[in-house]
Amino acid sequence: MRFLYYIAVLLILLWAIGFLALNLGSLIHILLVLAVISVLLRLIRGKRL
Repeated sequence: MRFLYYIAVLLILLWAIGFLALNLGSLIHILLVLAVISVLLRLIRGKRL
């Protein structure tokens, strides 16, 4: 399930762009938190990224 990893990377990139340039507000930060949680859950379950 690399799809989840790709989504996490995409959300982190979008967060960085929004944080540095667009300043979209709290929505992008919520998406970042969801991406980090999904990656951590995969690591805890022992699946490869």
